[in-house]
Amino acid sequence: MSPAEYVLTLSCPDRPGVVAAVSGLLAGHGCNITESQQFGDQAARRFFMRVQFTSPLAEDEVRAAFAALAPEFGMEFELRDRARKPRVLIMVSKFDHCLNDLLYRVRKKTLDIEVVAVASNHPDLRPLTQSYGIDYHHLPITPETKPRQEAEVLALVEHYQVDLVVLARYMQVLSEDLCAKLAGRAINIHHSFLPSFKGAKPYHQAHDRGVKLIGATAHYVTSDLDEGPIIEQEVARVNHSHSPEDLAAIGRDVECVALARAVRWHAEQRVLLDGHKTIVFPR
Repeated sequence: MSPAEYVLTLSCPDRPGVVAAVSGLLAGHGCNITESQQFGDQAARRFFMRVQFTSPLAEDEVRAAFAALAPEFGMEFELRDRARKPRVLIMVSKFDHCLNDLLYRVRKKTLDIEVVAVASNHPDLRPLTQSYGIDYHHLPITPETKPRQEAEVLALVEHYQVDLVVLARYMQVLSEDLCAKLAGRAINIHHSFLPSFKGAKPYHQAHDRGVKLIGATAHYVTSDLDEGPIIEQEVARVNHSHSPEDLAAIGRDVECVALARAVRWHAEQRVLLDGHKTIVFPR
């Protein structure tokens, strides 16, 4: 039987000896490090680390070993068995490109997540979702029914034991309460290279301003609309010959790429929160 593979992420006050302590603990328990990345935020005086390793120990034993070490360094840490795929709920409205892209990547095994359900405030994308054999939940919403609809979203999160919620062009603003309950485990894709061109028809705004770059931003959801910690941004070069429709088509591709990277990095525990920003350890 091959040894289990784990991912450990941690943050703590920046001080000498953290890397030595972590690597020494792993070596002392017969573990083998296969990937290691670290970063010290000099301004915040905080240290961040991601370690991928194989181990002959059970997950509870590894967790107990780090729980014993953590107080010495003031560590906050997370440990995950790589054999367990994150369970993902995707939320959409009527735009299908990001949803289709994510589902295709999962089918082709280039995105190592389990999409357990799709929820939408419209019925339009039920056929696409069910063609992948995934449950589809139509949750219509009005200003009057918003609290009840969001309670239904949370019920789905609990029912499916969801680890991550992905807003794949879900065109509704989440309430402050729902944002708080999904803090650190909800990712949104915004159709602009934030903070420019917020609101409706961003590609028309971009066309009117004669921009040379358009982009998309994947970020964690917070109660500050479109101001959550940024995980990934992608851009494409354009010029005066592109119509608003051309820009929208290019933008759809850019959105898919940025969102897929953000979801993959989160799923692989390559994203650590550092206040209002993120530390990303891409492979």
